[in-house]
Amino acid sequence: MTTVLAVSGSLRTASSNTNLLRAAALLAPPGVTIALYEGLGTLPPFNPDLDAEGSPPQAPVTEWRSLLRAAGAVLISTPEYAHGVPGVLKNALDWVVGSGEFVGKPVGLVNAFPKSTHAQASLVETLTVMMAVLKPGARVAIPLSSKRLTPNELAAAPEIAAPLRAALDALVRA
Repeated sequence: MTTVLAVSGSLRTASSNTNLLRAAALLAPPGVTIALYEGLGTLPPFNPDLDAEGSPPQAPVTEWRSLLRAAGAVLISTPEYAHGVPGVLKNALDWVVGSGEFVGKPVGLVNAFPKSTHAQASLVETLTVMMAVLKPGARVAIPLSSKRLTPNELAAAPEIAAPLRAALDALVRA
C-alpha cells in the first residue's frame, strides 16, 4: 500500500485546491491511499532557534515531518497569493528544509487555476532546492469553473477526473 500525502496550500474550508485533493483521494488507483494533511494552520512560524540541537520542535512540526517521512509521495495543490505561494505553505516547507524529508521524495503538483503560474514556478524552485523529485507527468493544471464543486462532483466530471487520474498514475509510478 502506497500512501500519498496530499497538501493544500489553502486554509479555506471550501477551498477548490483542497476539494481537488479530496477528489484525487476518490480517484486513487488500487493500492494507493491519499491522506489529506490538515495541520498546515497549526504549524508555528518557522524559527531556526526552535529547531536547534537540544531543542525538540513543537508537536505540529514533529507530526508534519513524520507524515512526510512515512509517505511514498506528496501531492500539492495550492492557490496563488500576490504572485506567490501562500505563506502557510511556504512556512511548512521551511520547517523541513534542514531536516530533509523532501530529499528524493516524488512530488506531484496539481493546480486548480491554470493562471496561477507564479505560485507554481515558486513552488517548483523551492522543491527543487529541497531535492524533491518533481514528476513531470504528475504536474497538471485543471481549470475549475468559478462555481464550487464538491469532491464527488469533481471526481465524476470526466474533464477533471481524466487528467487528475493521469497525474496520480505518473506520481505513484515513481
